[in-house]
Amino acid sequence: MTWSIGVDVGGTFTDFFAYDHETSVGRTFKRPSTPANPAEAILDGLSDLAAEVELPLAEVNRLAHGTTVATNALIERRGARVALLTTAGFRDLLEIGRQTRPRMFDLQADRIPPLVPRELRLEVTERMDAEGRVVTALDDASLGAAVAAAREAGVEACAVVFLFGFLNPEHENRAAARLRQEMPDLFVSQGSVVQPEFREFERSSTTVLNAYLQPVVARYVDRLAAGLGNLVPGAELGINQSSGGLMSPGRAQEFPIRTALSGPAAGVVGAAHAARRSGVPDLITLDMGGTSADVCLIRDFAPGMSFEREVGGFPVRQPTVDVHTVGAGGGSLAWFDRDGLLKVGPASAGADPGPACYGRGGDRPTVSDANLVLGRLSAEGLLGGRMALDAEAAEAAIDTLAEPLGYSRTRTAHGILGIVAANMVRAIRTITVERGHDPREFTLMPFGGAGALHASDVARALGMRRILVPAAPGILCARGLIVADLKEDFVYSERIPLGGDIGPLLDERLAVLQQRAESWFDGESVPPKRRQVLVSADMRYVGQNFELNVSLGEAQGRERAELPGAQGLVRRFFDVHESVYGFHDPEGAVELMNLRLTARGRLHPEPQQADLPRREYVPEAYATRNVYFAPEQGLAAELHRRSELEAGARIDGPAVVEEFDATTVLAPGDRARVDGAGNLLVEVTS
Repeated sequence: MTWSIGVDVGGTFTDFFAYDHETSVGRTFKRPSTPANPAEAILDGLSDLAAEVELPLAEVNRLAHGTTVATNALIERRGARVALLTTAGFRDLLEIGRQTRPRMFDLQADRIPPLVPRELRLEVTERMDAEGRVVTALDDASLGAAVAAAREAGVEACAVVFLFGFLNPEHENRAAARLRQEMPDLFVSQGSVVQPEFREFERSSTTVLNAYLQPVVARYVDRLAAGLGNLVPGAELGINQSSGGLMSPGRAQEFPIRTALSGPAAGVVGAAHAARRSGVPDLITLDMGGTSADVCLIRDFAPGMSFEREVGGFPVRQPTVDVHTVGAGGGSLAWFDRDGLLKVGPASAGADPGPACYGRGGDRPTVSDANLVLGRLSAEGLLGGRMALDAEAAEAAIDTLAEPLGYSRTRTAHGILGIVAANMVRAIRTITVERGHDPREFTLMPFGGAGALHASDVARALGMRRILVPAAPGILCARGLIVADLKEDFVYSERIPLGGDIGPLLDERLAVLQQRAESWFDGESVPPKRRQVLVSADMRYVGQNFELNVSLGEAQGRERAELPGAQGLVRRFFDVHESVYGFHDPEGAVELMNLRLTARGRLHPEPQQADLPRREYVPEAYATRNVYFAPEQGLAAELHRRSELEAGARIDGPAVVEEFDATTVLAPGDRARVDGAGNLLVEVTS
């Protein structure tokens, strides 16, 4: 069995990429998503894919899946009825939270209510101190009363988070065991297992979210696995994590919070892989789908990582690919606000009914409708013509905005694209300019179904001069799943001042993490030659409230990672602080807060840079089309089929390059060539 399949479920389409590792043959497929039951689109799509390209499903050995089930459950508040067992006196921690507010000066703004109502936040008499020592022993009667209350409330899941449980999980272990003993069908999330780090509020929030999602994700994974067992009986299922690596279905059911950014993380992994093939190390990715656009900064082929973010309005403390999301997709709705100003997004027409041009009953104007009106999308439709587009419906939808504005149809459509591009530019500035990076020093990599439609506009607005459009950009998330590694993250949370002879203490802590990683490698049957560990630490100046993550090196196989001494750690922290903030204090005292280890089980060899094209040539266009790059003036743009372009092909804008899963628009002044990896390199010259 030599085939692997990547399946990414998006808000509008479900994407498939099948790859034969023996022959290096790839097959792509897309079909509309089924939001009510995402597994339906996957199972039906696999059958359609097998029939269309004669894919032998019996020869599939791995299926990797990027899912939005957890994200959608949080956004739509469709999780389980959940209880929380916590230390006596701390049941209001979820409600108190922190001082930070999303709208600082809005006196009317209300906090999002906790997912656990107050009557289900059950206090247990016990207490650990800040060193993990028992101050108050766990009271069995108090624990029994809390368990009984949870049982009487009929909860599906329960979170167990005791004060300083990450330092000493003894009481949490006993409480979790009691819950499982008395309620065998209950889903239990334990704070010292889900998020064993300091900061009680974030740890509590993350653990509650995990419990809230456990029944939903568990049911989904069970249904999907049962269906796949019939279709691809020899395939091992992997679920993509927010950190950009695969985990087993069992781990996904135990830690569903790790899948909250599953799909966007897969796209970033695919982008890094494509960039290696083209030898372009520094990227800004632009993943624009039907509902949103996700941007991420990649330096030296490695995406940035974040350890704290919000999902659905709730803080989550987990390793994630540092993706910033904005409501800008092909289905984003154009509308007037109460002041009469034209806005685009964040609301979307979604997959059903979708944009007006889909012909499924939608009549509100969207970004896709504007692209069709301006000639940037083909009237012949999407998915190689299988999904026809209704030009008249798109025009009628745009006219609902043009008439009150007093503008022409094309000027209104052009304005819609200008607004959505500005939304994406702001998102990119957030991850670049606001963090000390100059976007002009990076290459823009657009993907997703709509990314390459808008890349030239976004690049010009940012002063960027290079665009790299990967092969099959519309299904890059699915391709990223094919090349993703198995991954697990481990952390040891302890406050350690960096001074004196702390080498033995740090080596002891690192040894604990490495032992956990070895056990995980053995459990996943990862051979030694495919094992890799990466070590980092969260450090800060004494007195600061937040940390910087500092990379400390890596080890391969069964090698043991080694840490620099205290002074070496401090110097590395100074370098990172200088890079992020533009200065460092060489006299400041530094402390380590978290020691982290990431274990990777490499499933595939490292990609090699592709050979340069043997020849350069100018391909012949199959037709021309009137495309509007200005509000009122159309230009005759050459049309090319990307499937017919060989390495070395050169195309000058204005032009449109069409393919099964995406469309690339080259504005006047753009110059593109196909490199040896099949990626389209675009020089923005004006």
